[in-house]
Amino acid sequence: MSGASFMADSTGRLRWPGGEARCAMGKSGVRPAESKREGDGTTPLGAWLMRCVYWRPDRLARPATSLPVEPLIAEAGWCDDAADAFYNRPVILPYPAGHEKLWREDHVYDLIVELGYNDDPVVPGKGSAIFLHVARPDYSSTEGCVACGLDDLLALLAAAKPGDVLEIVR
Repeated sequence: MSGASFMADSTGRLRWPGGEARCAMGKSGVRPAESKREGDGTTPLGAWLMRCVYWRPDRLARPATSLPVEPLIAEAGWCDDAADAFYNRPVILPYPAGHEKLWREDHVYDLIVELGYNDDPVVPGKGSAIFLHVARPDYSSTEGCVACGLDDLLALLAAAKPGDVLEIVR
């Protein structure tokens, strides 16, 4: 783990070196990662590696960050079907198993940070697609992700380096 401190807490605060912002989390609160389940609406407690940044190149410039960055494509998806071999992995749409569409009409996935939750190894049913992404204008709860304002997310990414983690705490 890196020495930089990136933290989101259940009171709705996101902190990083040089910044702090409001954030939204799971509609059912936070939960220890050991008891997290697919579709439970909770954000898993723990420290999760910030693996990769995805962005909508038709809406935003490439974000300034030292993290790996990949442009989203219109066919981008994420498998959330625990019975599928690609559970909790990116997929290309159309895809026959259950999935989430990453190229959305709203703006919440214009910028996504993939968090290293339940991916090494993937455990079917323990939860998928735990991201740090753009919050809705009203900061309404997420399905289990952490979300903040676009400008705040861009500022956080500018401070992030490979090996940094986002710690989710009570």
